[in-house]
Amino acid sequence: MLGALAASAVLFSPFHSSVQPLPAPVKTQLKAGGFWHKGCPVGLGELRLLAVTYRGFDRRGHTGQLIVNERAAEPLAGVFRRLYRLHFPIRHMALDDMYGPPRGRPADDDVTGSFHCRQAVPSPCSSGTGTGSWSMHAYGLAVDVNPLENPYVGCGQSRDPATRPYFDRSRHRPGMVTRRAIRAFRSIGWGWGGAWTGNTKDYMHFSSTGH
Repeated sequence: MLGALAASAVLFSPFHSSVQPLPAPVKTQLKAGGFWHKGCPVGLGELRLLAVTYRGFDRRGHTGQLIVNERAAEPLAGVFRRLYRLHFPIRHMALDDMYGPPRGRPADDDVTGSFHCRQAVPSPCSSGTGTGSWSMHAYGLAVDVNPLENPYVGCGQSRDPATRPYFDRSRHRPGMVTRRAIRAFRSIGWGWGGAWTGNTKDYMHFSSTGH
């Protein structure tokens, strides 16, 4: 009986969030892994560690962490509160899942993450080799949600066979972005890569500019 009550408490744990400056070990981790370096468009002092409760695919509450731009931290906490209330499942959202040693990261690579100082990837539909502009991830102003269930399709589409069942968006499966999830991000003015014009879509991607 006590075990059942404990499981129930985990299952229905209330939502919590917190925002704090990056702790020194996290700054070291970002620099050591090449996720931040001199010349990035934001300094480490402009980033925040956002911790939120999320529902896993096991239907239980977990604590996840994202590194985001300081001005987006509180608004994103509200977005994840809405996703939690919607029972929207998230696979992995721990710092080590995103920034830890490669051998220790989830084998399925289905990691919800935000900050990564890198240039925007040129469209595979063109012959360009670079964009010369920063990705919104480099500002901490983009979040990729459940990449396996929400793949990049079109030119340069995801090649992982595990993503193939999710190319068909007419059949909903757990973890796929829903209209309510899109509205949650839209409530803070963020756009969705699944709404891009043309055949190329980035179903995992949300950002402050929509790009």
